Amino acid sequence: MSEASTDRADRPAEVTDPLLWSLAAAVADAHQPDEERICVSPSCVGASWPCAAWNSAQEGLRAARAPRAAGPVETAGVRRDDPLPGWSTGPASTVPAQQLATAAA
Repeated sequence: MSEASTDRADRPAEVTDPLLWSLAAAVADAHQPDEERICVSPSCVGASWPCAAWNSAQEGLRAARAPRAAGPVETAGVRRDDPLPGWSTGPASTVPAQQLATAAA
């Protein structure tokens, strides 16, 4: 590994999302520079380093260290634990078949 790579076995203690950390570290390790500072990943096809994937991996490594929000996550006014629009909140037997078919489409 080069100085730009991330040793996944040496995860920092402040990491709050180990899965994100592991995935971002794997991407960073796959997108290393060669002697001419060209990304060695076949998906970059000769892109100069640091490539877009390596930069995105760095963002993922930073995000994996961010403190988690307490409580439900809200995005655009919809809470993560709210039911999907049009879905019944009662027992599954009370959801009409047409409503299920429409929601699945």
